[in-house]
Amino acid sequence: MLKIAWDSCYAHSLPAGHRFPMIKYELLPEQLLHEGTISKKNLFTPDVLSAEDILRVHVSPYWDKLVRSNLSRSEERKIGFPFSQSLLQRERIINQGTIDCAYFAMESGVSMNVAGGTHHAYTDRGEGFCILNDQAIAAKHLLDNKLCERVLIIDLDVHQGNGTAEVFSSDESVFTFSMHGERNYPLHKESSDLDIGLADNTGDQEYMECLDEVLPDLIREFNPDFIFYQSGVDVLETDKLGRLSMTKNGTKERDRLVLETASLNAIPVVVCMGGGYSEKIQDIVEAHANTFRLAQEIYFLLQ
Repeated sequence: MLKIAWDSCYAHSLPAGHRFPMIKYELLPEQLLHEGTISKKNLFTPDVLSAEDILRVHVSPYWDKLVRSNLSRSEERKIGFPFSQSLLQRERIINQGTIDCAYFAMESGVSMNVAGGTHHAYTDRGEGFCILNDQAIAAKHLLDNKLCERVLIIDLDVHQGNGTAEVFSSDESVFTFSMHGERNYPLHKESSDLDIGLADNTGDQEYMECLDEVLPDLIREFNPDFIFYQSGVDVLETDKLGRLSMTKNGTKERDRLVLETASLNAIPVVVCMGGGYSEKIQDIVEAHANTFRLAQEIYFLLQ
């Protein structure tokens, strides 16, 4: 069974003025339930992430600032949200969801977090609406508990996974792959193990040719035994922040390639939704919904 992490805090704990397009966290499961792609049995509610797991990635002085609500104005501005303990609680639940998904993925091949993909969070600070780095924390949890040996992080959000790259800059057990808009945020890019910067207005064909050329070789050469996939839909041509020109069908084929590659190689994969900022919320929800539909089809209908 496809297990999906979701909690009402994903949608309802954000500061006023920041809830669109984050309302997708509420609308997406509603859409999937309405159309019959999932049932309520597919959804689970994560607990709150422990400090022990947070400190696998984030340094103690930063964690202390978060617990004490002692961030400077500059640090808050970099995060992009007015900081609050309810916001931290939300982030901890999202992060625990990604760890929980990893265990479910080891059972069934795939699991998904409606939120997650907080890839701009560094070891010592938050950036870009990200406070704690969920995929980094989950990867470290698996590695520290000897549940895997080599983790591949596939980040196809339109923004480079700068925080994730920094976290694992000297860790050979994790390979960070980011394919993103070259001229998009962040202005300063960190060095992932593999970075592919795309030109503005890159469309479906060029995007897919590039990914298809890289991904199979990456799987063969690094030989991961676990994958975390950041499936942002801010690559859409309708996205207000994206600068690329992909269609919803293009993002669906992108997700199909990643999921089919993981499935064919018997590598468990956790999928986090990442960004999406199209003006019409239905464009965001539909593009994300395709990822869940594909997971059901590839892992539970075709096998």
